[in-house]
Amino acid sequence: MTASVVFASDFPVTVKSCNRHVTFDAAPKRAVSNDVNLTEMMLALGLRDHMVGYTGVSGWKTLDEKLRAGIKALPELSPKYPTKEVLLGADADFYFAGWNYGMKVGGEVTPETLAPFGIKVYELTESCIHIMKKNKASMEDMYNDLLNLGRIFGVEEKAEALVASYRKELAAITAGIPANGKGPKVFVYDSGMDKPFTAGRYAMPTALIEAAGGTNIMDDVDTSWTTIGWEPVIARNPDVIVIVDYGKVTAAQKEDFMRSNAAFKDIPAVKNNRFVVLPYVEATPGPRNIEAVRTLAAAFGKMGRP
Repeated sequence: MTASVVFASDFPVTVKSCNRHVTFDAAPKRAVSNDVNLTEMMLALGLRDHMVGYTGVSGWKTLDEKLRAGIKALPELSPKYPTKEVLLGADADFYFAGWNYGMKVGGEVTPETLAPFGIKVYELTESCIHIMKKNKASMEDMYNDLLNLGRIFGVEEKAEALVASYRKELAAITAGIPANGKGPKVFVYDSGMDKPFTAGRYAMPTALIEAAGGTNIMDDVDTSWTTIGWEPVIARNPDVIVIVDYGKVTAAQKEDFMRSNAAFKDIPAVKNNRFVVLPYVEATPGPRNIEAVRTLAAAFGKMGRP
C-alpha cells in the first residue's frame, strides 16, 4: 500500500511521547534516528528521504546488509550516542531515540535540552519506564511507535497497513499456542560474565517470549534492560536461554561460557543445550520482532508443550 498524500491541512498533529504531548506543524524533513532497531522503524515506513542520518550503531553493533541497503548513502553521524553538537551540526529537526537508546536521564541530549534548538524528540515507548510508570512490555509498544511515526511524518495510512500486516502475521505464528502459562521458563542473556545484563518486565523480550508461549524468569524485575546477579538465574532454573547476538562477544562465545561454567551445569537449559539466538535487532523493539516470535515459537514447540 502506498503512503497517503499529505496536505498541509492534515497538520498540526499531536502525539503522546512517554509523559509528554508533542505537536508537529509539518512532517520533519531532517530526522535522525538512534540505534539499529529505531532506524529500521523509519525505513519500514519509507522515511529515508526525511532523514539526514542515524547514530548509535557501529559503536556496538554490526550494520547488517538489510539495513545497509535501506539507508544507502545515509551517514552515521555518531557511532554511539550523539552529542548535542552532532545533532545541531546535522541541522536536525527531529530525533527518534529512547531512554538508554540514545538518551540518558539527566544527560546532555534530552527532549528538554534539544527543544530550544527546534529539535523535536519522539521517545521509544519501551524506554518510557525509565521516566514514568507504564504497563509491562507488549507488542503494542512497537505498534504504537510505528503508528505515531506514521502520524508525525504524514504516512498514517502506511503505518496502519504495516501494523495490520504485522498483527495478521503474528496471529498466524501464534495460532494454537496455549495461553496456560505453562510454557518454558526463559532467561534472556544479553551480555556480561561477572554479572549478566538481561531483560526485565518492561523490556521487549518479555513480550516476545510471552507471545511465543513462554515466560521470562525475570518478569518480576521492575525495569527494562538491567544487570542482575547469576544467583537468581541459577535458582529459577530456566528451560531455555535466549542469547542476544551483538558486539564483540559472539553468541557462540556466550554459549560456551555458560556450558563451561560448573555453576550452570544443572540448569535445564544448559543441561539440555537449549539455546536460542536472537540478533539484537530482533530482540529490541522494531519491525523484526515478528520474526523473533517465529523463532522462539519454533524453538519452544520442539520442546513439546504441557
